[in-house]
Amino acid sequence: QVQLVESGGDLVQAGGSLRLSCAASGIDFSRNAMAWYRQAPGKQRELVATVDPSGSTNYGTSVKGRFTISRDNAKHMLYLQMSSLKPEDTGVYVCNLLTWVQGAPKDYWGRGTQVTVSS
Repeated sequence: QVQLVESGGDLVQAGGSLRLSCAASGIDFSRNAMAWYRQAPGKQRELVATVDPSGSTNYGTSVKGRFTISRDNAKHMLYLQMSSLKPEDTGVYVCNLLTWVQGAPKDYWGRGTQVTVSS
């Protein structure tokens, strides 16, 4: 059974930093792409950043240059280092794992961790 458990969310002032973690279990972590999404109240879920098995990364336009996604395959951990935080970064941050089952993509999701940035 695949499990993704996020941690690290908190209340932080604008301009501050925060590091999120996601612990994965029940799957060969190193072979799958991982991502962070976020969802703010009343808004659609937004892709924040992705990292593929080789470590190549991509970022959403709104976080590029401020956030860094990384992974530790040995520890089955995914991270998101966030800096220069803005109030609009507020939301529930959710860890995602994308794998393939019988040729079809399958997503797994964590339950999320709340990040609140005060102005």
